Amino acid sequence: MKPCIICVAITGSLPRKADNPAVPISVAEQIESTHEAFEAGASIVHAHVRNADETPSSDPEKFARLKEGVEKHCPGMIVQLSTGGRSGAGQTRGGMLPLAPDMASLSVGSNNFPTRVYENPPDLVDWLAGEMRTYGVKPEIEAFDLSHIFQAAKMHADGRLPATPYVQFVMGVKNAMPVDRAVFDFYIATVKRLFGEDAPWCAAGIGAQQLTLNEWSVSAGGHARTGLEDNVRLDKTTLAPSNAALVKRVVDLCAQHERPVATWQQARAMLGLRERTA
Repeated sequence: MKPCIICVAITGSLPRKADNPAVPISVAEQIESTHEAFEAGASIVHAHVRNADETPSSDPEKFARLKEGVEKHCPGMIVQLSTGGRSGAGQTRGGMLPLAPDMASLSVGSNNFPTRVYENPPDLVDWLAGEMRTYGVKPEIEAFDLSHIFQAAKMHADGRLPATPYVQFVMGVKNAMPVDRAVFDFYIATVKRLFGEDAPWCAAGIGAQQLTLNEWSVSAGGHARTGLEDNVRLDKTTLAPSNAALVKRVVDLCAQHERPVATWQQARAMLGLRERTA
């Protein structure tokens, strides 16, 4: 069976200590939480940074310290930095790309979020994609809608995304795509039709739907995202004690479905990333 890549989204822009004390806010906390998740089985860390008051930030210096710490304490782990729109506006969202992380998130279209429009205008998308090409950063396409998969295919065809895109389906965001199995299956079929049968894909579920999407992804041969960014609970009444606890839940699903958990070496090979020395 194909190994399953586990991505841990450690912090995000929204969860705070008041929601769950385990949410890592400072760079030191993030490095420690990532190390625990790495040892539990995660091979990708999806990272945002925060200010001291827990508000989101796009500060390249914070990203640099986080990247350096993860590379030191989690050798070989894939570092994926967020260019998401909650952390800044315009080109500030890509201010960390000259750090040349292994990967960065890239949203290629706009959609509704719970209380706002998540704006990803075409000129900004093209600029972010261009910066990723310049610094050798592999995009992870965050698809909040079917049209985003088709836009990624268009960008791949015209060279704006040089390598086969790694598409992540994001389901369960209020006012965006709900968790729907028929849509999920169609997403998979669409990725295979547009990018090839062996194109890698991932999925993320928000809140209580995280476990549902983890199981769908693992059982369907895809890769899985988990972590406190998307969900702060193990169940309705129990807060997740750590990012590692959420990673271990996916590891257990992999065992149930006879999927080996991808090592960082396997994950890098599957995603076409440069090798790093452990």
